Amino acid sequence: MEHFHILTDIYFGEKSLDRLSQIDSQKVFIVTDPFIVKSDAIRNIVKPLSKGGIAYEIFTEVVPDPPISKVVAGVRAYLESGCDTIVGVGGGSAMDLSKSIRKMSESMNDGKHIRLICIPTTSGTGSEVTSFAVISDPDHQRKIPLVSEDMSPDEAILDAVLVRSVPASVTADTGMDVLTHAVEAYVSTKHNDFSGALAEKAVEIVGQYLFRSYSDSNDTHAREKMHTAATLAGLAFNSASLGLNHGMAHQLGAHFHIPHGRANAMLLPIVTEYNAGVSNLTKNRDLSDDPVVERYCNIATMLGLSSFNPVMTIHSLCNYMRYMSESMGIPQHLSEILDISKEEYETHLDNMAEAALNDSCTETNPRQPLKPEVIELYRKLW
Repeated sequence: MEHFHILTDIYFGEKSLDRLSQIDSQKVFIVTDPFIVKSDAIRNIVKPLSKGGIAYEIFTEVVPDPPISKVVAGVRAYLESGCDTIVGVGGGSAMDLSKSIRKMSESMNDGKHIRLICIPTTSGTGSEVTSFAVISDPDHQRKIPLVSEDMSPDEAILDAVLVRSVPASVTADTGMDVLTHAVEAYVSTKHNDFSGALAEKAVEIVGQYLFRSYSDSNDTHAREKMHTAATLAGLAFNSASLGLNHGMAHQLGAHFHIPHGRANAMLLPIVTEYNAGVSNLTKNRDLSDDPVVERYCNIATMLGLSSFNPVMTIHSLCNYMRYMSESMGIPQHLSEILDISKEEYETHLDNMAEAALNDSCTETNPRQPLKPEVIELYRKLW
Protein backbone atom coordinates (compact mmCIF):
# COMPACT_ATOMS: atom_id res chain seq x y z
CA MET A 1 0.00 0.00 0.00
CA GLU A 2 1.23 3.49 -0.89
CA HIS A 3 0.14 6.80 0.55
CA PHE A 4 0.14 10.31 -0.90
CA HIS A 5 -0.96 13.33 1.10
CA ILE A 6 -0.27 17.05 1.36
CA LEU A 7 0.05 18.41 4.88
CA THR A 8 0.49 22.06 3.91
CA ASP A 9 -2.23 24.50 2.90
CA ILE A 10 -0.97 26.60 0.00
CA TYR A 11 -1.99 30.19 -0.63
CA PHE A 12 -0.85 31.62 -3.95
CA GLY A 13 -1.54 34.27 -6.53
CA GLU A 14 -1.78 38.04 -6.40
CA LYS A 15 -1.92 39.55 -2.90
CA SER A 16 -1.64 36.15 -1.25
CA LEU A 17 0.40 37.75 1.55
CA ASP A 18 -2.89 39.22 2.75
CA ARG A 19 -3.41 35.77 4.27
CA LEU A 20 -1.16 36.92 7.14
CA SER A 21 -3.82 39.39 8.29
CA GLN A 22 -6.26 36.48 8.70
CA ILE A 23 -4.29 33.97 10.74
CA ASP A 24 -5.41 33.02 14.23
CA SER A 25 -2.44 34.24 16.22
CA GLN A 26 -1.69 36.67 19.01
CA LYS A 27 2.03 37.10 18.31
CA VAL A 28 4.21 35.85 15.46
CA PHE A 29 7.91 34.90 15.59
CA ILE A 30 9.39 35.87 12.20
CA VAL A 31 12.54 33.98 11.21
CA THR A 32 14.43 35.69 8.40
CA ASP A 33 17.87 36.90 7.34
CA PRO A 34 19.29 40.41 7.90
CA PHE A 35 19.02 41.31 4.19
CA ILE A 36 15.24 40.91 4.19
CA VAL A 37 15.07 43.47 7.00
CA LYS A 38 17.70 45.86 5.61
CA SER A 39 16.18 45.83 2.12
CA ASP A 40 12.80 46.69 3.62
CA ALA A 41 11.25 43.60 2.04
CA ILE A 42 10.07 42.79 5.55
CA ARG A 43 7.33 45.41 5.03
CA ASN A 44 5.52 42.90 2.85
CA ILE A 45 5.27 40.63 5.90
CA VAL A 46 4.64 43.01 8.80
CA LYS A 47 2.10 45.19 6.99
CA PRO A 48 -0.61 42.50 6.75
CA LEU A 49 0.22 41.34 10.29
CA SER A 50 -0.34 44.85 11.59
CA LYS A 51 -3.52 45.10 9.55
CA GLY A 52 -4.77 42.01 11.36
CA GLY A 53 -3.77 43.37 14.76
CA ILE A 54 -1.13 40.67 15.22
CA ALA A 55 2.04 41.44 17.18
CA TYR A 56 5.38 40.13 16.01
CA GLU A 57 9.02 39.66 16.90
CA ILE A 58 11.80 39.31 14.32
CA PHE A 59 14.69 36.84 14.62
CA THR A 60 17.36 37.64 12.04
CA GLU A 61 20.12 35.12 12.75
CA VAL A 62 19.56 33.18 9.53
CA VAL A 63 22.79 32.35 7.70
CA PRO A 64 23.49 30.08 4.72
CA ASP A 65 23.59 26.41 5.70
CA PRO A 66 22.30 27.19 9.23
CA PRO A 67 24.42 25.46 11.88
CA ILE A 68 23.12 23.73 15.00
CA SER A 69 24.11 26.77 17.09
CA LYS A 70 21.59 28.94 15.23
CA VAL A 71 18.84 26.42 15.92
CA VAL A 72 19.66 26.59 19.63
CA ALA A 73 19.68 30.41 19.55
CA GLY A 74 16.36 30.44 17.70
CA VAL A 75 14.70 28.05 20.15
CA ARG A 76 15.84 30.16 23.08
CA ALA A 77 14.55 33.36 21.46
CA TYR A 78 11.22 31.75 20.53
CA LEU A 79 10.56 30.34 23.99
CA GLU A 80 11.33 33.73 25.53
CA SER A 81 9.20 35.67 23.05
CA GLY A 82 5.72 34.54 24.07
CA CYS A 83 4.86 33.93 20.41
CA ASP A 84 2.40 31.26 19.32
CA THR A 85 3.23 31.04 15.59
CA ILE A 86 6.46 30.88 13.60
CA VAL A 87 6.71 32.49 10.15
CA GLY A 88 9.80 31.59 8.13
CA VAL A 89 10.62 34.15 5.42
CA GLY A 90 13.47 33.68 2.96
CA GLY A 91 15.24 31.01 0.97
CA GLY A 92 15.84 27.42 1.99
CA SER A 93 18.08 28.34 4.91
CA ALA A 94 15.40 30.50 6.56
CA MET A 95 12.73 27.87 6.10
CA ASP A 96 14.94 24.99 7.25
CA LEU A 97 15.91 26.97 10.34
CA SER A 98 12.25 27.77 11.02
CA LYS A 99 11.30 24.10 10.79
CA SER A 100 14.11 23.09 13.12
CA ILE A 101 13.24 25.78 15.67
CA ARG A 102 9.61 24.68 15.61
CA LYS A 103 10.51 21.00 16.00
CA MET A 104 12.84 21.55 18.96
CA SER A 105 10.56 24.11 20.63
CA GLU A 106 7.66 21.66 20.51
CA SER A 107 9.77 18.96 22.13
CA MET A 108 10.63 21.38 24.94
CA ASN A 109 7.01 22.44 25.37
CA ASP A 110 5.34 19.08 26.11
CA GLY A 111 4.82 18.44 22.39
CA LYS A 112 2.32 21.28 22.04
CA HIS A 113 1.86 22.06 18.35
CA ILE A 114 3.31 25.34 17.11
CA ARG A 115 1.87 26.70 13.89
CA LEU A 116 4.46 27.21 11.14
CA ILE A 117 3.97 29.30 8.01
CA CYS A 118 6.70 29.39 5.37
CA ILE A 119 7.04 32.18 2.81
CA PRO A 120 9.75 31.62 0.16
CA THR A 121 11.65 34.58 -1.27
CA THR A 122 13.45 32.44 -3.86
CA SER A 123 12.02 29.98 -6.37
CA GLY A 124 13.99 26.83 -5.74
CA THR A 125 14.09 24.81 -2.55
CA GLY A 126 10.42 23.81 -2.23
CA SER A 127 11.05 23.75 1.52
CA GLU A 128 7.74 25.53 2.11
CA VAL A 129 5.86 22.26 1.47
CA THR A 130 8.28 19.52 2.51
CA SER A 131 9.05 17.49 5.61
CA PHE A 132 12.79 17.95 4.95
CA ALA A 133 15.25 20.37 6.54
CA VAL A 134 19.04 20.51 6.32
CA ILE A 135 21.18 21.73 9.20
CA SER A 136 24.97 21.94 9.10
CA ASP A 137 27.52 20.69 11.60
CA PRO A 138 30.57 22.86 10.83
CA ASP A 139 32.74 21.14 13.43
CA HIS A 140 32.52 17.90 11.46
CA GLN A 141 32.11 19.47 8.00
CA ARG A 142 28.80 17.79 7.29
CA LYS A 143 25.20 18.56 6.56
CA ILE A 144 22.46 16.79 8.46
CA PRO A 145 19.22 16.13 6.54
CA LEU A 146 16.25 16.02 8.92
CA VAL A 147 13.22 14.15 7.66
CA SER A 148 10.03 13.90 9.69
CA GLU A 149 6.40 14.35 8.77
CA ASP A 150 5.90 16.83 11.60
CA MET A 151 8.54 19.10 10.03
CA SER A 152 6.03 20.06 7.32
CA PRO A 153 4.77 23.65 7.50
CA ASP A 154 1.08 24.16 8.21
CA GLU A 155 0.83 26.81 5.52
CA ALA A 156 2.85 28.08 2.59
CA ILE A 157 2.31 31.50 1.03
CA LEU A 158 3.55 31.95 -2.54
CA ASP A 159 3.55 35.60 -3.49
CA ALA A 160 5.72 36.46 -6.49
CA VAL A 161 6.16 40.03 -5.24
CA LEU A 162 8.94 38.64 -3.05
CA VAL A 163 10.99 37.22 -5.95
CA ARG A 164 10.77 40.03 -8.48
CA SER A 165 14.03 41.61 -7.32
CA VAL A 166 16.02 38.39 -6.89
CA PRO A 167 19.43 38.68 -8.62
CA ALA A 168 19.93 36.73 -11.85
CA SER A 169 22.63 34.50 -10.33
CA VAL A 170 20.28 33.42 -7.54
CA THR A 171 17.50 32.84 -10.08
CA ALA A 172 19.87 30.55 -11.99
CA ASP A 173 21.01 28.54 -8.97
CA THR A 174 17.55 28.12 -7.49
CA GLY A 175 15.96 27.40 -10.87
CA MET A 176 18.37 24.56 -11.52
CA ASP A 177 17.59 23.33 -8.01
CA VAL A 178 13.94 23.08 -9.09
CA LEU A 179 14.93 21.03 -12.13
CA THR A 180 17.09 18.75 -9.99
CA HIS A 181 14.25 18.19 -7.50
CA ALA A 182 11.85 17.30 -10.29
CA VAL A 183 14.27 14.98 -12.11
CA GLU A 184 15.37 13.15 -8.98
CA ALA A 185 11.80 12.71 -7.73
CA TYR A 186 10.76 11.43 -11.16
CA VAL A 187 13.38 8.66 -11.27
CA SER A 188 13.41 7.91 -7.53
CA THR A 189 12.77 4.34 -6.42
CA LYS A 190 9.79 5.74 -4.47
CA HIS A 191 8.20 7.53 -7.43
CA ASN A 192 4.46 7.15 -7.89
CA ASP A 193 1.78 8.48 -10.24
CA PHE A 194 1.08 11.49 -8.02
CA SER A 195 4.70 12.54 -7.51
CA GLY A 196 5.30 11.88 -11.21
CA ALA A 197 2.53 14.23 -12.29
CA LEU A 198 3.87 16.99 -10.06
CA ALA A 199 7.45 16.45 -11.29
CA GLU A 200 6.36 16.46 -14.94
CA LYS A 201 4.59 19.80 -14.54
CA ALA A 202 7.60 21.28 -12.77
CA VAL A 203 9.91 20.14 -15.59
CA GLU A 204 7.54 21.60 -18.19
CA ILE A 205 7.47 24.98 -16.43
CA VAL A 206 11.27 25.07 -16.00
CA GLY A 207 11.75 24.35 -19.68
CA GLN A 208 9.49 27.23 -20.66
CA TYR A 209 10.23 29.85 -18.03
CA LEU A 210 13.59 29.44 -16.25
CA PHE A 211 15.75 31.16 -18.85
CA ARG A 212 13.10 33.86 -19.32
CA SER A 213 13.07 34.47 -15.57
CA TYR A 214 16.88 34.62 -15.51
CA SER A 215 17.17 36.91 -18.54
CA ASP A 216 14.58 39.52 -17.57
CA SER A 217 13.78 40.31 -13.94
CA ASN A 218 10.80 42.34 -15.17
CA ASP A 219 9.20 39.25 -16.71
CA THR A 220 6.78 38.87 -13.82
CA HIS A 221 4.85 36.09 -15.52
CA ALA A 222 7.99 33.94 -15.82
CA ARG A 223 8.93 34.64 -12.20
CA GLU A 224 5.44 33.68 -11.01
CA LYS A 225 5.62 30.46 -13.00
CA MET A 226 9.01 29.51 -11.55
CA HIS A 227 7.70 30.24 -8.04
CA THR A 228 4.93 27.73 -8.69
CA ALA A 229 7.33 25.19 -10.22
CA ALA A 230 9.49 25.25 -7.10
CA THR A 231 6.54 24.26 -4.94
CA LEU A 232 5.35 21.59 -7.38
CA ALA A 233 8.81 20.02 -7.38
CA GLY A 234 8.88 20.26 -3.58
CA LEU A 235 5.60 18.35 -3.36
CA ALA A 236 7.00 15.75 -5.77
CA PHE A 237 10.15 15.02 -3.80
CA ASN A 238 8.33 15.23 -0.48
CA SER A 239 6.46 12.15 -1.66
CA ALA A 240 9.15 10.36 -3.69
CA SER A 241 12.32 11.66 -2.01
CA LEU A 242 15.48 12.49 -3.98
CA GLY A 243 18.71 10.74 -4.93
CA LEU A 244 22.48 10.70 -5.19
CA ASN A 245 22.60 14.17 -6.75
CA HIS A 246 21.45 15.71 -3.48
CA GLY A 247 23.47 13.31 -1.38
CA MET A 248 26.62 14.52 -3.13
CA ALA A 249 25.58 18.18 -3.27
CA HIS A 250 25.13 18.33 0.48
CA GLN A 251 28.80 17.44 0.93
CA LEU A 252 29.96 20.13 -1.52
CA GLY A 253 28.07 22.66 0.57
CA ALA A 254 29.43 21.34 3.86
CA HIS A 255 33.09 21.21 2.73
CA PHE A 256 33.33 24.15 0.33
CA HIS A 257 30.22 26.30 1.01
CA ILE A 258 29.05 26.07 -2.59
CA PRO A 259 25.43 27.30 -2.88
CA HIS A 260 23.13 24.31 -2.82
CA GLY A 261 21.38 24.96 -6.13
CA ARG A 262 24.69 25.55 -7.89
CA ALA A 263 26.14 22.31 -6.53
CA ASN A 264 23.07 20.44 -7.77
CA ALA A 265 23.33 22.04 -11.19
CA MET A 266 26.99 21.07 -11.58
CA LEU A 267 26.27 17.47 -10.58
CA LEU A 268 23.02 16.98 -12.50
CA PRO A 269 24.34 15.85 -15.92
CA ILE A 270 27.09 13.77 -14.29
CA VAL A 271 24.68 11.89 -12.01
CA THR A 272 22.12 11.53 -14.81
CA GLU A 273 24.70 9.82 -17.01
CA TYR A 274 25.72 7.58 -14.13
CA ASN A 275 22.15 6.55 -13.27
CA ALA A 276 21.33 5.87 -16.92
CA GLY A 277 24.54 3.91 -17.49
CA VAL A 278 25.60 6.24 -20.29
CA SER A 279 29.02 7.78 -20.95
CA ASN A 280 30.75 9.58 -23.79
CA LEU A 281 31.78 6.16 -25.11
CA THR A 282 28.22 4.84 -25.19
CA LYS A 283 26.78 5.00 -28.69
CA ASN A 284 24.33 2.32 -29.71
CA ARG A 285 23.94 0.20 -26.59
CA ASP A 286 20.39 -1.11 -26.24
CA LEU A 287 18.80 0.60 -23.21
CA SER A 288 15.23 0.38 -24.43
CA ASP A 289 14.17 -2.02 -21.66
CA ASP A 290 15.70 -0.02 -18.80
CA PRO A 291 12.84 1.65 -16.84
CA VAL A 292 15.15 4.35 -15.44
CA VAL A 293 16.35 5.28 -18.91
CA GLU A 294 12.74 5.36 -20.06
CA ARG A 295 11.88 7.88 -17.34
CA TYR A 296 14.87 10.05 -18.25
CA CYS A 297 13.72 9.89 -21.88
CA ASN A 298 10.27 11.04 -20.76
CA ILE A 299 11.90 14.09 -19.17
CA ALA A 300 13.77 14.79 -22.40
CA THR A 301 10.47 14.66 -24.31
CA MET A 302 8.90 17.12 -21.86
CA LEU A 303 11.75 19.51 -22.60
CA GLY A 304 11.29 19.16 -26.35
CA LEU A 305 14.38 17.02 -26.84
CA SER A 306 14.44 13.93 -29.01
CA SER A 307 16.93 11.70 -30.77
CA PHE A 308 17.32 8.45 -32.66
CA ASN A 309 17.52 6.10 -29.69
CA PRO A 310 17.52 6.12 -25.86
CA VAL A 311 21.30 6.52 -25.60
CA MET A 312 21.36 9.60 -27.81
CA THR A 313 18.29 10.98 -26.01
CA ILE A 314 20.13 10.73 -22.68
CA HIS A 315 23.09 12.53 -24.27
CA SER A 316 20.70 15.25 -25.49
CA LEU A 317 19.20 15.60 -22.01
CA CYS A 318 22.59 15.93 -20.34
CA ASN A 319 23.77 18.41 -22.97
CA TYR A 320 20.62 20.44 -22.29
CA MET A 321 21.39 20.44 -18.55
CA ARG A 322 24.93 21.66 -19.21
CA TYR A 323 23.76 24.23 -21.73
CA MET A 324 21.21 25.69 -19.31
CA SER A 325 23.82 26.02 -16.57
CA GLU A 326 26.46 27.51 -18.85
CA SER A 327 23.95 29.97 -20.35
CA MET A 328 23.18 31.28 -16.88
CA GLY A 329 26.78 31.58 -15.72
CA ILE A 330 26.91 28.44 -13.58
CA PRO A 331 30.40 26.90 -13.79
CA GLN A 332 30.83 23.30 -14.88
CA HIS A 333 34.01 22.58 -12.93
CA LEU A 334 35.02 23.17 -9.32
CA SER A 335 38.47 24.28 -10.49
CA GLU A 336 36.77 27.46 -11.74
CA ILE A 337 35.48 28.49 -8.32
CA LEU A 338 37.59 26.85 -5.59
CA ASP A 339 40.78 28.49 -4.43
CA ILE A 340 42.51 25.19 -3.72
CA SER A 341 44.68 22.79 -5.68
CA LYS A 342 43.45 19.58 -7.24
CA GLU A 343 45.59 17.66 -4.75
CA GLU A 344 43.91 19.36 -1.81
CA TYR A 345 40.49 18.72 -3.34
CA GLU A 346 41.37 15.04 -3.63
CA THR A 347 42.00 14.82 0.13
CA HIS A 348 38.30 15.51 0.76
CA LEU A 349 36.90 12.91 -1.63
CA ASP A 350 36.93 9.86 0.63
CA ASN A 351 35.06 11.62 3.44
CA MET A 352 32.63 13.26 1.03
CA ALA A 353 31.87 9.99 -0.72
CA GLU A 354 31.28 8.22 2.59
CA ALA A 355 28.94 10.98 3.76
CA ALA A 356 27.09 11.03 0.43
CA LEU A 357 26.45 7.28 0.70
CA ASN A 358 25.09 7.75 4.22
CA ASP A 359 22.92 10.71 3.22
CA SER A 360 19.21 9.83 3.47
CA CYS A 361 18.59 11.24 -0.03
CA THR A 362 20.86 8.64 -1.61
CA GLU A 363 18.67 5.78 -0.32
CA THR A 364 16.13 6.31 -3.12
CA ASN A 365 18.59 6.79 -5.97
CA PRO A 366 17.67 4.47 -8.88
CA ARG A 367 21.17 3.01 -8.97
CA GLN A 368 22.86 2.16 -5.68
CA PRO A 369 26.43 3.42 -5.93
CA LEU A 370 29.64 2.07 -4.50
CA LYS A 371 32.11 4.33 -2.76
CA PRO A 372 34.75 4.22 -5.56
CA GLU A 373 32.02 5.22 -8.04
CA VAL A 374 31.03 8.25 -5.96
CA ILE A 375 34.67 9.30 -5.65
CA GLU A 376 35.00 9.07 -9.44
CA LEU A 377 31.87 11.22 -9.90
CA TYR A 378 33.38 13.86 -7.60
CA ARG A 379 36.58 13.72 -9.68
CA LYS A 380 34.60 14.51 -12.80
CA LEU A 381 33.57 17.80 -11.20
CA TRP A 382 37.16 19.07 -11.06
